[in-house]
Amino acid sequence: MAKIFDRKLVLEDGTQYLGFGFGGKKSSVCEVVFDTSMVGYQEVVSDPSYTSQMVVMTYPLIGNYGIVEDDFESKNPTIGGLIVRDYNDMPSNFRYTKTLSEVLEENNIPGIYGVDTRKLARFIRENGSMRGIITDISVSNEEAVKMIESTPIPHDSVAKISCKKRWYARTSNHKFNVVVIDCGIKLNIIEKLKERGCNVTVVPYNTTASEIEFMNPDGVFVSNGPGSPEDVPEIVETVKALIGKYPIFGVCLGHQIINLAYGAKVCKLKFGHRGSNHPVKNLITGKIDVVCQNHGYAVDEKSLEKTKLTLTHINILDGTVEGTACPSDKVYSVQYLPEKQPGPNPVKCLYDQFVDIMEGGNINA
Repeated sequence: MAKIFDRKLVLEDGTQYLGFGFGGKKSSVCEVVFDTSMVGYQEVVSDPSYTSQMVVMTYPLIGNYGIVEDDFESKNPTIGGLIVRDYNDMPSNFRYTKTLSEVLEENNIPGIYGVDTRKLARFIRENGSMRGIITDISVSNEEAVKMIESTPIPHDSVAKISCKKRWYARTSNHKFNVVVIDCGIKLNIIEKLKERGCNVTVVPYNTTASEIEFMNPDGVFVSNGPGSPEDVPEIVETVKALIGKYPIFGVCLGHQIINLAYGAKVCKLKFGHRGSNHPVKNLITGKIDVVCQNHGYAVDEKSLEKTKLTLTHINILDGTVEGTACPSDKVYSVQYLPEKQPGPNPVKCLYDQFVDIMEGGNINA
């Protein structure tokens, strides 16, 4: 006997995709985006940068290795929903402690499977990211579209997920003290800093420059996070006040914030870059790295001409800005996520460089 569809995804233009529910049971209205990673669905689900977004996994089989406690990128997943082709609720992995559905259910995050994700991803590529709703099959398309239209677009995602008070991540025999501005920090980033002898102080997104100066750090890190950098002008002002006083390194949203602080502009991409297979060229070394990305905005290259920043990295696929630097201020940033690379070079070139700069070295991108 054929299984009957019980959930559906409806996009803001009325397009619908029928499927079967797993995880949370609520209806959820979010921007629908796609991720091209072939592995790492747990990291995707727990990545704070996916706050208030529903993610289409283009790799068809999801759930087959379950969930492992040590692999979370954040303690409380805030993804808006998950859309997959085939869901496996019987994992084969000696490390797994829960199924993906159990974690989604615990956090009231709706999932839907049985969807033609290849067709959906192509639709988003052609038409651009748009909002959608995962809801019950009984809800009509007209009702679903009205629910989407009546739901405000969030502009406070960073405020929701940033820590509420500062906290510490210490390591033995530390050499440096780094302050991390938490826009939605991934735990893996903190581990990379600790591995390089850094005691880390994670502070809320709205921490002022004077408060950070009082901590007397050796360097400042501006983290990844969700949404548009223009939604967090307070962080831009903080970074602007810190430029020239400390080495500053930023990734993803932090990269965009640093560029805004220098006077550059950002623009929204048609469908964004999300996945672990994006080629990026280092303009200083000429090397190309395949990197992990998760962003819907990019720095406008033309706007860099009126700033002190130098373009250091570009995306091979569409030519967008992937990295900038100001060597005289000891500030640099990249759009991608260097802690999640399939190879060691991007991690060494960026995290080790941060340590080198704090030791008195220069930026060589």
